[in-house]
Amino acid sequence: MKGNELRQAYLKFFESKQHLILDSFSLIPENDPSLLLIGAGMAPLKPFFTGKLVPPRTRVTTCQKCIRTGDIENVGRTARHHTFFEMLGNFSFGDYFKKDAIHWAWEFLTEVIKLDKNRLYVTVYPDDQEAYDIWHKEVGMPEDHITRLEDNFWEIGEGPCGPDSEIFYDLGESRGCGEPDCAPGCDCDRYLEIWNLVFTQFNRTADGEYVPLEKKNIDTGAGLERLASVLQNKESNFETDLIFPIIEKAAEMAKVTYHTDANTDVSLKVIGDHARAITVLISDGVLPSNEGRGYVLRRILRRAVRHGRLLGIEGRFLTDLVDVVIDILGSGVPGLIEKHDFIKRVVANEEDRFNQTLAQGLDMLGALINELKEADATDVPGAEVFKLYDTYGFPWELTEEIAGEAGLTIDMAGFESAMAEQRARARAAREDVDAKVATPDITFLRDEKLSDDESATSSEILMLGEGATRLDNASDGMEVTLIVRTTPFHAEGGGQLGDTGFIVGPMGKMEVHTTKKLPEGTTYHVGTIVEGNLQVGDTVQFEVDTTRRLAMARNHTATHLLHAALKQVLGNHVNQAGSLVMPDRLRFDFTHFSPVTAEELKQITDLVNGEILKAVSLNIQEMSMDEAKKLGAMALFGEKYGDRVRVVTVPDFSIELCGGSHVVNTAVIGTFRILSEGGIGSGVRRIEAVTGEAALQLAQKEQAELREVATLLKTKPEDIVVRAQQLVEETKQLEHELAAARKELMSGGLDAVLNTAFDADSFKAVVADVKAADMDELRSTADMVRDKIGSGIVLLGMANDDKVNFVCMATKDAVKAGFHAGNIVKATAQAAGGNGGGRPDMAQAGGKNPSALETALEKGKETILSMVK
Repeated sequence: MKGNELRQAYLKFFESKQHLILDSFSLIPENDPSLLLIGAGMAPLKPFFTGKLVPPRTRVTTCQKCIRTGDIENVGRTARHHTFFEMLGNFSFGDYFKKDAIHWAWEFLTEVIKLDKNRLYVTVYPDDQEAYDIWHKEVGMPEDHITRLEDNFWEIGEGPCGPDSEIFYDLGESRGCGEPDCAPGCDCDRYLEIWNLVFTQFNRTADGEYVPLEKKNIDTGAGLERLASVLQNKESNFETDLIFPIIEKAAEMAKVTYHTDANTDVSLKVIGDHARAITVLISDGVLPSNEGRGYVLRRILRRAVRHGRLLGIEGRFLTDLVDVVIDILGSGVPGLIEKHDFIKRVVANEEDRFNQTLAQGLDMLGALINELKEADATDVPGAEVFKLYDTYGFPWELTEEIAGEAGLTIDMAGFESAMAEQRARARAAREDVDAKVATPDITFLRDEKLSDDESATSSEILMLGEGATRLDNASDGMEVTLIVRTTPFHAEGGGQLGDTGFIVGPMGKMEVHTTKKLPEGTTYHVGTIVEGNLQVGDTVQFEVDTTRRLAMARNHTATHLLHAALKQVLGNHVNQAGSLVMPDRLRFDFTHFSPVTAEELKQITDLVNGEILKAVSLNIQEMSMDEAKKLGAMALFGEKYGDRVRVVTVPDFSIELCGGSHVVNTAVIGTFRILSEGGIGSGVRRIEAVTGEAALQLAQKEQAELREVATLLKTKPEDIVVRAQQLVEETKQLEHELAAARKELMSGGLDAVLNTAFDADSFKAVVADVKAADMDELRSTADMVRDKIGSGIVLLGMANDDKVNFVCMATKDAVKAGFHAGNIVKATAQAAGGNGGGRPDMAQAGGKNPSALETALEKGKETILSMVK
């Protein structure tokens, strides 16, 4: 059975058991800043397990995309470690429990994919007699195929936890350790874990007490790649049809053969694994950067490039592997095929960039090794190894290899210490985030009919909360969250800020700072009680800041128009990569690989304003997701959609899924003006723009500034360009005349400088303090002195304000004789509290102590004489 068939078989099997099939969630966690990336099948479902949110159904099944990088160094060296993998899962939220979970796992493994029953083994928690009896008495598992293990208990501190039961497949004695007591749980490769069933039946309290849950849950996970390796009778996951075609392509490009050399195999496996991770991360909206998820992507991509270099592959090669990945996974992983071209462009840009970085890293490491050898050091400090690794993406293994060729080792303990410090900082940051994301449990509202209605003027308070604590009432000064039965406030979403205003009760008043929406759709308000107190059950009145809302509506509709215009002018590869809709302006991030030209910006602006001038009425409808897709509606970046969606259409121009506020007619926008355009990351550009009143104020401000500038230039506003051009030409002429005068003046003072010349072997050397306006003038003076002496060395210094500068030049014959301008200027600058260096023929440096100029030049003279052979 092929990997894609196995994925489909699993989902269809559990659909037959009344499970709702959910598409894989994005690798970018939704509303969970405590996670960097999704690393487990149950991670996106945490709010349903904790009871904070109501699941769409009590039985769910998924094939979830996952990324883990904690053991990235082991990828390629073991049969099972991956950065990207898919986790098959079936979940119960207070529905079925151990009996059904165990029986269905057995049924799927033995009847659907027909694994040999005699080669299946299980482990259970020692105290979980219930699970043991189900396996033994009901399923019929022999006692010698059941092992009790203390490790079979799943918990992560406080919260839901419980015993688990793992299912193993016996790969045969030839894969084992040969010990007579070898059994599931042994560290050898004989018994392969293929399924884990977690029975969440307790809640662990802060005191360490295990309290039985009223509603017990099931969380299971089966690795798609592992199951495929068993079904396809492969030695490792890498040889399955889910990965091996990538390895074959990489081997062909490197002109090597798989399974002929252990190191070659490791590199091929790393490339095969990382190519999948790179492709899926980019398809989910992750782009290369030096922080967060973008850093994970950059690290994986650069590691793949490095292993390509170890195989002898030169130049760009990962883009061809993206094609293979999409051929394999495209039918089973949504979004890959549609984003094929975009993924390749991101990979190409980043790969080209790293090829340059790789050269930089080699240069830096070479200079570092030279310094260490001059100091008779025996190893490369761990901090330097970490700097190359962390800042420049330079793998420590490559640093170790190059250092070894120079007779040096690397301080691995120091490197690991620096790495541990970084991890501790990251962990502390995550813990800090964890402390801030607590929200009250709202499952008690599951039977309430909540709604959003822009026309609502009053409603009833259903919940008040402070952090994770539910309140009966809240008094002035308290920061709270509030939920009402029907709200007219628009929630934050699609890049638009949430509505603000006031909620007024019979005994108190709340200022609403923002309005948000929980993943399952509940709208809640965040703000401060500014007067009296509010309590659950109060009937409250609403005062939405409608002026602010209308300003945001203008900017939101303009964002849709901008998106459509960008696609028309720049091409269909343009996709939203983020947006922010505020009252005073809009910000739109989009995928594009070069600066937008002035002419293109004009075309975009004209298109948007053209739609505004047409006074087109918007069409806003609710429909099913399938209907919206048929209409060609674009989904907004980072948004989660249910079965029913809201489609915002500007007829014949734009159609997008969006839950935000919009104008009824494009004419309400007034006008649209772009403030700025620039790059914010690899392949991502940003446009900021204004509409309505903000655009009017900008025009008025610019008009006033234009009149003021015209007055200063003694001309009319309509003639300002011609007058500015005249002034530019006049300024250039004056600068040219001034430069010529300075040169003539310097030339006249050269005699005094040349009088300082002394003999350095058969060469003339000049060391002098000169007066110069800046470094350009200092270099120009040095050029003239060098030309005058014809053959030798020139070292000049100047003091300006609180710093000192030096320039050293050596003629070609002097360089051949052993004089080195870079070393001369370095010694000179160090004597003045600075540093620097450069080429043998020309170098410059700076110092922090102007009073040491004379001493520094004397040091320079000594250095020149020390080079005489």
